[in-house]
Amino acid sequence: MLVGLSPKSAPVEVRERVTFAAEEARQALERFNRRFDNCEAVLLSTCNRTELYAARAVHGHPRVEEMIEFFAEEKQCPRDLLTTHIYEKNDRDVVDHLFTVSTSLDSMVLGETQILGQVREAYDLACRMQTTGTMLNPLFQRAIAVGKQVLHQTALSEGRVSVASVAVDFARRIFDRFSDKIVLSIGAGKMAQLVLQSFHGLKPKRLMVCNRDPSKAGELASRFSGEAVPFEHLSEHLVAADIVVSSTGSSHPILTKQLFEPLLRTRRYRPIFLIDIAMPRDIESAIGELNNVYLYNLDDLQRVTAQTHTQRRDTVDDARQIVTRAVADYAQWHRARELGPLIDQLYQRYHEQAKEELQRTLTKLPNISAAEREHLEELTRRIVNKLLHDPIRALRDADSLHAPAAQYSHALRKLFQLDPPSEKSNNES
Repeated sequence: MLVGLSPKSAPVEVRERVTFAAEEARQALERFNRRFDNCEAVLLSTCNRTELYAARAVHGHPRVEEMIEFFAEEKQCPRDLLTTHIYEKNDRDVVDHLFTVSTSLDSMVLGETQILGQVREAYDLACRMQTTGTMLNPLFQRAIAVGKQVLHQTALSEGRVSVASVAVDFARRIFDRFSDKIVLSIGAGKMAQLVLQSFHGLKPKRLMVCNRDPSKAGELASRFSGEAVPFEHLSEHLVAADIVVSSTGSSHPILTKQLFEPLLRTRRYRPIFLIDIAMPRDIESAIGELNNVYLYNLDDLQRVTAQTHTQRRDTVDDARQIVTRAVADYAQWHRARELGPLIDQLYQRYHEQAKEELQRTLTKLPNISAAEREHLEELTRRIVNKLLHDPIRALRDADSLHAPAAQYSHALRKLFQLDPPSEKSNNES
């Protein structure tokens, strides 16, 4: 099962309250594992979504309410707020959702490859922390493989409308030329690199990179013929800049209205274009209400990129078909893994009992011939097979990624007094 938040379920002001930086994710997984030590877990947190995947015993913990409560406690966020916007998925829907996420079909930018790396990083972290097992290991390994398959076998990543390209389009609506413009990047993350690359192509007058870590600022600046500038003088850089790209890992806004508004007079009220691609947001929304300030965040960019979904319908359909087949294949594999041992147990137990009863009968028939013995043995096998035919067919036809298969399995074990299931087959995702 999973609970999560994404642009489809929650606005940016809610999503930013439930994001986990790398170290926060590690600590959160550690606490989750301590609280629910018989549960597998993977925490996926990106600039646009936060999702907690869990697999536990059918009647075990956590329940969905406990997972939501965990988010609320970790981020000191009102539970009611989360309940309003959070989504939950179970069984086969979890598989379909994760495969859709890893192939970028649920991303703000169709065909972007960053999400596949983020899924892999989330899974790798969970593996290092030993919070995955027989359920989530094959699930995430297959999701990563499906993501690669869509990337290589479809044109989904070709001609995509990216966050960076949308940001440039917005900038062109504000400025008619860029040769006299100064671009400032606050932060040096992956998203900043993508946006700076697009603005670098416009050949601005100057490109500055400002980061708390001077070495990271210098490395990024050198890639785009820019210059690293000290973070301590951020206000001065904001006065000089015409375009600002902000993507730090700060848990609180670094540009507040109180800090920014006095700078407008020094800037002589020149237009300034602010792109906030951080999560949580770096720039207070109130700044966008000031004169000659054009502020765009991830949700603003999302509205534009969403239009490309309909424009690229054929390519999306190709990718969706791959995902649909992959989900069906995974369900079939999972069904065989979960129900195969149970079916073998049924056959073994009742063929053995039939043989025992047949042997008792044969001891009372001392003059029976070898041929007659063979006929009776064959008759016994056929009766057992016919008696088990319907329950076996019901098991094989049941989708083990939905509740009925687990219910059938549990009922048959009780009815036929089979051994209890192993841990390997007693989980649900």
